[in-house]
Amino acid sequence: MKAIVVTDQTAGTAGMKLVEQPVPQAAINDVVVQVHASGFVPTELAWPSTWTDRRDRDRTPSTPGHELAGVVTALGYGTTGLSVGQRVFGLADWYRDGTLAEYVAMEARNLAPLPGDVDFTVGASLPISGLTAWQGLFQHGRLQAGQSVLAHGAAGAVGSMVTQLAREAGAYVIGTGRAADRQKALDFGANEFVDLENDALESVGGVDLVFDVIGGDIQKRSAGLIRAGGTLVTIVGPTEARPAKGLAVDFVVESDRAELSEIVQRVRDGRLRTNIGNVSALDDAVATFNATERRAGKTVIRVRP
Repeated sequence: MKAIVVTDQTAGTAGMKLVEQPVPQAAINDVVVQVHASGFVPTELAWPSTWTDRRDRDRTPSTPGHELAGVVTALGYGTTGLSVGQRVFGLADWYRDGTLAEYVAMEARNLAPLPGDVDFTVGASLPISGLTAWQGLFQHGRLQAGQSVLAHGAAGAVGSMVTQLAREAGAYVIGTGRAADRQKALDFGANEFVDLENDALESVGGVDLVFDVIGGDIQKRSAGLIRAGGTLVTIVGPTEARPAKGLAVDFVVESDRAELSEIVQRVRDGRLRTNIGNVSALDDAVATFNATERRAGKTVIRVRP
């Protein structure tokens, strides 16, 4: 099978190579999925799990990519809940070879059924962005109707999901980003927008929840905006600043079949729009990931035409 592998941590996306690899086999509680579409997060190449196993042993050449949509082709011993020929989507384990390949072996529990009326490209764009937004807002942020959310990067893959899910939950959403992102953030449902390059962030006043995807100075300034009892939620690592009278939570997204099903149902009935930027074939993926221009939204690789 064709797969993209990395071997040199210092090379970044320039070190990606498209090679031939054996088709993986299904271990206990695994399934093998024929990948139709795969998502990729560029920061994966900075994650320790891309390069080493849980015992810190080198595991290269490794295949990146952890989001996928495809069809189950084989079941491992003891695997239940899924069947051969079933359409699925989900989030592969960080420490195993990923989804930028024609086939992937992964735990069945990390997959959810993909309804027949949802395209594979859409399915592959949902797991990380959708689950990150869902878990950050509701599990870690404990968002309630009537609260206010400051959503950084509101025109991005995660931020647009945060905006839509928060609005659906009855929150008032203030999106942030670059000036060029204003209309896109508003189109995804932000009630107002702050241009981080030209507007004063502090002008938004107090908020109940900050969803941080940026870190650094923006995170520190955002912490000062959180009302008593509010929460700063971040996905960029341990927080450098904490709210004076609130909580700070940094988390790593986890796969959850029930949450995936909730997310894809919202896509089906029009309550949630995915934010796909560029779609490329597997043969062109390395060039796509190394493009110099800024790309808005999620990059999805169509593994099968």
